Amino acid sequence: MSAVQAIHCRVESILSGPKICFFSADGFRFAFRIALFALVFSSMATSIFAQDAPAADSESMLVSTWNALGLKYSIAFLIMSFLLVAVLVMVILAVRKDTFVPADLIQGVEASLAENNLQAAAELVRADDSFLGQVVNAGLSKLQSGRPAALEAMAVTGEDETMKLEHKVGYLALIGNIAPMLGLLGTVDGMVASFGEIANSEQTPKPAKLAGGIQTALYTTLVGLVLAIPAIIAYNLLRNRIQRLVVEAGNESEKMIDQFAVALKQSS
Repeated sequence: MSAVQAIHCRVESILSGPKICFFSADGFRFAFRIALFALVFSSMATSIFAQDAPAADSESMLVSTWNALGLKYSIAFLIMSFLLVAVLVMVILAVRKDTFVPADLIQGVEASLAENNLQAAAELVRADDSFLGQVVNAGLSKLQSGRPAALEAMAVTGEDETMKLEHKVGYLALIGNIAPMLGLLGTVDGMVASFGEIANSEQTPKPAKLAGGIQTALYTTLVGLVLAIPAIIAYNLLRNRIQRLVVEAGNESEKMIDQFAVALKQSS
């Protein structure tokens, strides 16, 4: 089996699994391996294409960008771009409504409580690893002490889970902040190279000798902004979505814990 087939099979097995923690250590390592493989594959393909391209033909946009950035900036931006895609995909999968506030959990708990099967309803909550399931499970552990104690435990768990999600989304903001800074570094680097050519030349240097540094300065700025803009947009959109889902999960958890409280009184 080739490397591409192996990665394809691995992706299918992950996405088809019943419950996957996309922010676990294994999930992050898998995403990093995908990014690394894509980086190596893209680098090899670009190098082969650049060697096989006829000199008389105009360079493609990909090859001209690679040559303008240089090896170090090309690798740095490729790593950032693939990490951006990997983090973005994992966050989008994690903040889906079905995995954040699963409807099957709500329906299953309501059906079990309607049948006065308190134990089955509690087992459904304990077996569910969604945001709603973890919050309600924390409340059930304190429900014997009263509704205020249960709500306090749910609030603490909700804040912890929200903070974990916001930390993961924060990687998008980190990429959005680093990318233009790396572009600025390339801009200064390219301008230093161009002015160094002028300073070290006894005669007026030819424009072709200055074009390399200027081209590096412009391309690094361009690529840095191209990475930063979608990263910042995605960060703000996903952060707002998390806040909306947290509010919805909070409302559903209070309704569910009240249902458990009523069922507990009826069974006692």
